[in-house]
Amino acid sequence: MRLLATFLLLAAALAAQSYRPGDRFEAFSTKDQHDRAFTYEGGAKRVIVAFEMGSGKAANAFFEQQPADFLARHETIFLSNIHGMPGIARAFAMPKMRKYPHRILIADGKDFLARYPTQEDQLTVLTLDAAGVITDIRFVEPKRGLPAVFGAGR
Repeated sequence: MRLLATFLLLAAALAAQSYRPGDRFEAFSTKDQHDRAFTYEGGAKRVIVAFEMGSGKAANAFFEQQPADFLARHETIFLSNIHGMPGIARAFAMPKMRKYPHRILIADGKDFLARYPTQEDQLTVLTLDAAGVITDIRFVEPKRGLPAVFGAGR
């Protein structure tokens, strides 16, 4: 019994570890800002995550200036964390998000982003190879660093 309990604790701890280069990026399901279902099962070269409202707004401002198919053309998905956002804030944030031409995937579950590493006021950028293995993780300042992620602003 003790061995089983130890194994379960170890398995839970490993499952909660942050992504690292060499890890396989896991499939997930969520909704976008238009409440449309989305399931990721592979195919992206890049995953960008905004954990805070400020970095999310800056990322959306950048993406809004690009063609509507910019993220798809760059094989990139953009996740925005709204978990913990009070209801009154959501009442204003969601209609604004719906106006953006680019797809914003909503991270709203308590543990949805548990494996994604984060740094305050930064976007998390995971780079994936063709097999879905994470080859790089970096943190970028949204206003100056995000254009460089796509080869601009160098």
